Parts: sequence; structure tokens; C-alpha cells
Amino acid sequence: MKKASIAMIIGPLFLLGLYIFPLWNIMLGAPQYPDPLGLNIHINGLQGVSEFDIQNIDGLNHYIGMHTLPKAEDMWEFGTFPMVIGIMVALGVLIGILGYLDKVSYKWFLGWFLLMSILGLLGMYDFNEWLVDYGTNLDPNAIMKLTNPDGSPMTYKPPLLGHVKMLNFDVTSLPSTGAWFMFVGMMLTLAAAFMGWKSTKTQK
Repeated sequence: MKKASIAMIIGPLFLLGLYIFPLWNIMLGAPQYPDPLGLNIHINGLQGVSEFDIQNIDGLNHYIGMHTLPKAEDMWEFGTFPMVIGIMVALGVLIGILGYLDKVSYKWFLGWFLLMSILGLLGMYDFNEWLVDYGTNLDPNAIMKLTNPDGSPMTYKPPLLGHVKMLNFDVTSLPSTGAWFMFVGMMLTLAAAFMGWKSTKTQK
């Protein structure tokens, strides 16, 4: 149980990488942009991959009626997510320490993993809802009003995950470094739960 507890202490600490590295990345490439425009999504705000990427993306979006990209103070998520991650890191480390002191069982390790998984799924759902609103809630007075072949208004929702062609842009959305830090940390806590279960089974 000692090794399992050490893994449980270390695992949540990987989530601290979310305070340094972006969680998600969206890239927009087109013939007129040899260097693709990029957007890094952090838990506390948005940043361009290059210096003027956000300004260029907002400039393009203006023509088709999309809103400007939100600043940190415009979305409650950017204030809440850092606090949630901090609480989960502290809770995970505390559970690991209590496990090392034989105060809690491996089931607490699994409980932390499940709770973090649920929060992650809720975060992804919220992110997707923002993408839907961002790509469909367009300004009716936009300079360009494009329609689908059936005459319905064209939407510009970026993909949550993967690649999509929007007009002459190739848009790719993928997890970034922070997401991989979180993934490794969560896998460590899952491994800790398995090690704890195995240790308990062996003792019996």
C-alpha cells in the first residue's frame, strides 16, 4: 500500500502542469496563411500561438459575424477552472498521504480518479457548448452571409477534437501539453488504485 500511496501523491501533482501549459490547441491553416493561425486554450484564458494570432483570428471572424474571442474576465470558466484544479490537486495529495499512513483504503484513490474524470467530462461538455455558441450565434449584420447548399445559414463551429474543413480553412483541434500532463497524472492515480487493490488482496 505504501507504493500505491506514493503513486497517489505524485499523480495529482502532474495536474499542476495545467497552470503552465495550454490544455487545448486549435490551428487554422489556409493558402493565404503559410504559417497557420493558432489558439492555445489555457485553464485561465486564451493565448495566440504567435503574437498576432488572436488579432488575425478576430479580424477574419468579423467578416462572417463571429464574436471576438473572449478575454479571461468574459468567461466564468477561466476563473473557476484554476480553483477546481487546485482543490483536486490538494485533495489527491491528501488522500495519498492518508493512504500512506493507512488511514484510508485504495477505494479513495479510485474515488478521486472517478471524480476527476467526471469533472473532466463536464469541462469538455462546457467547452463544446462554447464552441457551438461561438460558431453559430452570428451577427445578422455581418459583411459576409454564407449559406449551405440547402439555403440554411452556414455555421463555423470548430471541432472539439480532430479536423474539419471550413471554407478554405483547415481547422484542427487537439489536446495540448497540459492535457497530457493531466492524462499522465490521472493514469498514475488509476495505477495507484490498482496497486492498492492488489496489495489488499495479497494481504488477505
